[in-house]
Amino acid sequence: MHDPHDPHDARTDRAAGALYGLALGDALGMPTQIMSRSAIAARFGRVTGFEAGPPDNPVAAGLPAGSITDDTDQALIVGRLLTGSGGRIDPERFAHALLEWEAGMKAKGSLDLLGPSTKAALDAVARGVPTQEAGRTGTTNGAAMRVTPVGVAFPVQPLEAFVDRVVESCQVTHDTTIGIAGAAAVAAAVSSAVAGAPLDEAMDAAEAAAEAGARRGNWVAGADIAARIRWARATVAGLDPDDEATVETISKLIGTSVASQESVPAAFAVLALAGDDPWRCCLLAANLGGDCDTIGAIAGAVAGAVAGLRGLPADAVATLRSVNGLDLEPLAAALLALRDTCPAAPVAAGARPDGGDA
Repeated sequence: MHDPHDPHDARTDRAAGALYGLALGDALGMPTQIMSRSAIAARFGRVTGFEAGPPDNPVAAGLPAGSITDDTDQALIVGRLLTGSGGRIDPERFAHALLEWEAGMKAKGSLDLLGPSTKAALDAVARGVPTQEAGRTGTTNGAAMRVTPVGVAFPVQPLEAFVDRVVESCQVTHDTTIGIAGAAAVAAAVSSAVAGAPLDEAMDAAEAAAEAGARRGNWVAGADIAARIRWARATVAGLDPDDEATVETISKLIGTSVASQESVPAAFAVLALAGDDPWRCCLLAANLGGDCDTIGAIAGAVAGAVAGLRGLPADAVATLRSVNGLDLEPLAAALLALRDTCPAAPVAAGARPDGGDA
């Protein structure tokens, strides 16, 4: 019998590892986000640990070394909504929570605000568009970056019921085949790893969930997430993760933009290269450039779920806690309690296997 409140329980350790791994990748990628590879090399050489936000980075300027960004903040919003509402995410409450978060960030003078799909959707909600229609065009990686708590809170099987839970976390902002597929991939990898699956099995689960997720939401044209993850894993197979040419391969070929079809497969390429070592994964992501804090957050969450909190460097976790005031163990325990008590969600009424509306 698992005790979600026992820090020595292996599953509890993996759940906490997923949340702290997400924060680790986010914080290591914070100073280099939206920078080019050449700009990173000019300023840092190679990122080997926490760095402060450079003064000329328009998003990260002034942030202390070890600071998290919107990736972790929004994941914690999802986690708190889940644990405060019996495992459900009410779209109205979610939209309000995201708007409240951005207002708080603006009040602090932060430039780290909502991403393009989330911002457009919430602007639509503010204009009176129903929440079930606001996310009809969201295809960027905002849903994937914040979905880790869903993976901790629910078992990946039965898959269609699991994807229902993912859809709830996507609907307001990323209710599209691409947005849901990207989020489903990340959530499934985390969920499988929390249950004890090794990394390769977790990544296989990600591909299967991405295929299922692509049958949900509003259809949009774009490359298939599952196929892109499979291709990305194969592309980096056998390459040296410490070789700059390998980093260039991810950056130039797989891509590191906010597009889900680039950043989500890039995160799985990082995992395929660096394995289940969260620190190594997150450093590799931090040196990619582009949306490297999100790529790091995704890779860190999955690697952290495989390795557990004990697999993360203790000094790095201490930095995350002290700089950001993080205490994620209670949330991990509460999410695991949901996993043990919540029945699987029924497949959404009217859902069609082709992803269209009934």
